[in-house]
Amino acid sequence: MNSTEFARQFAAGFAALNKHNLERLSELYHPQIHFTDPLHDLQGLPALHAYCENLYANVSELEFEFLQCSGIDEQQAMLRWVMRFRHPRLAGGELISVPGCTLIHWHDGKVDRHIDYYDAGALLYEHLPLLGRVIAWLKGRLA
Repeated sequence: MNSTEFARQFAAGFAALNKHNLERLSELYHPQIHFTDPLHDLQGLPALHAYCENLYANVSELEFEFLQCSGIDEQQAMLRWVMRFRHPRLAGGELISVPGCTLIHWHDGKVDRHIDYYDAGALLYEHLPLLGRVIAWLKGRLA
């Protein structure tokens, strides 16, 4: 399987995750997974599982739409996506959409390095009542 096919298969498996099937993380990730995003840096499958449990416990809706999966070399790929979620305390519970991309590296058919790139402000800070108004004001001033 080439790296683009691996990335597509990974994306389909990841998109199928939900709070009821997090045991499937072990099908996608190596036990020594190193996961990084703008807000977290996690080592090992138990830490990633705990992170995902917490994530799903705090949202009322969460989905990933993968827009592009591109192989880089034999063991790396880039995935472009949009995450959509609802959180009862963010944006009045309205649907929030955040674009991002992921770099994955795998070994023996499982991802051992996962790096997410996205705007943390668009994910969280802009939707907090007081901080969101300050960020909106700053963006307006800078534009």
